[in-house]
Amino acid sequence: MLAAGGVAANQCRGAATPERPNILFIYTDDHSYRTISAYPEAYPWVRTPNIDRLAKRGVRFTAAYNGAWCMPSRATLLTGHHQFGVESMRMVGEYPGSAYDPGKCPFWPKVFRAKGYFTAQIGKWHTGTDTGFGRDWDFQLVWNRPKYTATSTHYYYDQPITHHGGKTEILKRYSTDQYTDWAVDFIRGNGRSKDKPWYLWLCYGAVHGPYTPAERHKQELQGVDFDTPADIFPPRPGKPDWAQKVEHWRRGPNGTPMSGGRTLNSWVRQYHQGVFALDEAVARLTATLERTGQLKNTVVIFTSDQGLAFGQHGFRGTKIAAYDANIRSPLIFSMPGRIPEGRVCNTPAGGVDLVPTMFRFAGIDTPWEMHGRDLSPLLENPDAEWQYPVMLAATGRSFGSDTNVIPQGKDAFHGDVPWYVMLRERHLKYVRPLVHDLEELYDLRADPEELNNLAVKPEHQATLARLRGATIAELRRTKAGFVDRMPAVREAIPRGA
Repeated sequence: MLAAGGVAANQCRGAATPERPNILFIYTDDHSYRTISAYPEAYPWVRTPNIDRLAKRGVRFTAAYNGAWCMPSRATLLTGHHQFGVESMRMVGEYPGSAYDPGKCPFWPKVFRAKGYFTAQIGKWHTGTDTGFGRDWDFQLVWNRPKYTATSTHYYYDQPITHHGGKTEILKRYSTDQYTDWAVDFIRGNGRSKDKPWYLWLCYGAVHGPYTPAERHKQELQGVDFDTPADIFPPRPGKPDWAQKVEHWRRGPNGTPMSGGRTLNSWVRQYHQGVFALDEAVARLTATLERTGQLKNTVVIFTSDQGLAFGQHGFRGTKIAAYDANIRSPLIFSMPGRIPEGRVCNTPAGGVDLVPTMFRFAGIDTPWEMHGRDLSPLLENPDAEWQYPVMLAATGRSFGSDTNVIPQGKDAFHGDVPWYVMLRERHLKYVRPLVHDLEELYDLRADPEELNNLAVKPEHQATLARLRGATIAELRRTKAGFVDRMPAVREAIPRGA
């Protein structure tokens, strides 16, 4: 059983124990579940033996929805709230400049610090120029993208890294390797208190664009091939008007999909090459836990901010949209002896669920009302009945009460995609656009590629109405300010049909 919260647990001090474990939270970037060979949806030539080994030593969730793009997914993982509940977070100045008021938008790692954990963050930061060192983090080696906007695209080399709130130095090494070196050193005990359990949020920049692989991997995956996604080119029957306008690809010689002067094959190959260093990183991190005798006292969580589509539904290197190809993340929990090994959980999870789950592991009561649910029952029994849906609300670059009034026209879009609310209930997915357009409804068991929109089929109107109501109920439960201001959906089926 996972440790319950409570006063006794909260007052506990000392190094990690199985009841009060270390937490290693590995967070990759734009990293689709399709790039991991433990997932059956991966191409047959994908190989990630070390991430697969992590899954074999724990529970792999088939689907996770942590966010629609980098900033809100991270804000969710720092607050336990959906994007519309992250008060005072806002974009300011040149992208990705952003800011927040820590009084209105507290980050939960400071609670772990107060309750005896040593907290650390390494790598990418995308939620305000204030990275929280000394308040939320005891230890921090951070690439502060919102502060250093001129280098915000330097995902792999030449990043300005700020050391523990002090000096900032330019990183010349390949970032995935350097972040891993720092994390290994931290796990070994350098730079941290050895008489406290620790929490490390390790935020890689890979495999975000420009998808630069390490030099040692640039010749990998020669000759790979795969089927072109069925709806890479419009029209896309049954889909909303906005989805018909997504055209990131053109037909090249022999009908080959081309974008930016390159073939679909070359884009996908390079994207997957960038995953090799991440897989090697997982091997080094888990080996260090074993060598230092911390494996049994450390829960390892592996996930990403969201996925990335290449060709599916016409997108190229795009997240944001509610399709699994765009936003579905991998999710693995591993702690041999505490979590079942080699199990698969078919219940979908959300980023809002990860925070209360980590509090449960730590034996600490959550400090405020969280939007998600503790996943501990599913980690104890991955086949357990689960009555809760997963919701994700994508409100562009707006957060908190700034989302209370839904904008109109082009302001209601983030790139190609309008604001929306998605609800996943077991194998069914419902999407309500926050513009006047068609809803979407997919049976992911029968239609995993999300090509057949059941919302436009007369025989599925009862299911559509039920999930529409369930979505509104979940928005009310989580106090979404826009719940009573959503534009009417465009009816695909005449009333009474």
